[in-house]
Amino acid sequence: MIGKGKAISHTSASIAYGWNQEKNAEIVFKQHLVGENPNEITKEFELVQAQNYHCKNNTFSFVISPTIEDGRKLKNKDLNTICKKFMDELNLKERQAIAFVHRDKCHVHIHLYVNRIDFKGVAFKDRLIGVRSQRAAEAVAEKMQLKTVRQVQFEKEFNLKELRQEVQRRHNLTLKQFKPKSFEQYIDAMARNGIKVIPSINKANKLQGFRFEYNGQNLKGSEIHRTMTGSNIGKELAQNTGVEKFIKQSRNLNLMGKTVEMSTNMLLSIAKTTIKKTITQGIGY
Repeated sequence: MIGKGKAISHTSASIAYGWNQEKNAEIVFKQHLVGENPNEITKEFELVQAQNYHCKNNTFSFVISPTIEDGRKLKNKDLNTICKKFMDELNLKERQAIAFVHRDKCHVHIHLYVNRIDFKGVAFKDRLIGVRSQRAAEAVAEKMQLKTVRQVQFEKEFNLKELRQEVQRRHNLTLKQFKPKSFEQYIDAMARNGIKVIPSINKANKLQGFRFEYNGQNLKGSEIHRTMTGSNIGKELAQNTGVEKFIKQSRNLNLMGKTVEMSTNMLLSIAKTTIKKTITQGIGY
């Protein structure tokens, strides 16, 4: 669950946005208020705020977003509990407040508006309110056994690690199984193994490297493993056909329906490393 917060001065416009019926808005939390529309609620806020004319940004606007999975199962009574606990965590208990749920997107989220001025005319300090909002959201998520930002990030990183390993495994399998002799053959062979290879072509119409698409993810070769940069893939392919022949045929590549060339850096890297390896093997070092 994510929490965002800031102090605002445009109370009326914000509450009207929260109450927007086009977004299937519903009131899920209401405290110390009796108004039945945005104008009435705003006037009630202003009556209390009039006690402190020094504070200009006198309303807190919070957005509380459970994960998509959690949002699907949360009922309005659960969202009400989230608002109460969230305000408790920030020590904003006895204040005017109203919250709306928006379900116009697949990602359910809450818009919570709290009067920054209490009934004694004292303004709540807004220092680091954004950071404190996120901490409060994480604390509420833990208490209600919902996913926190850290848990979501950990799962994402863990899944990405597994995905990288799988793409690299299929890359190695492709090189061993098909022994491609050109970039075109490599792309075709990877497709047979379930990986879409997307050439990265710059404005000068030169090949710089590749991106790999698998299971809904799209990653650069260098993000997967250092052996999967354009230059390193080229070095592997050059071993199957000979350096001179590979470089000659790679001057005009037919990729993505157009003719391109290898970038100078790729060309030099492939030639230098592969020739050095051939010489070393030839003299027995």
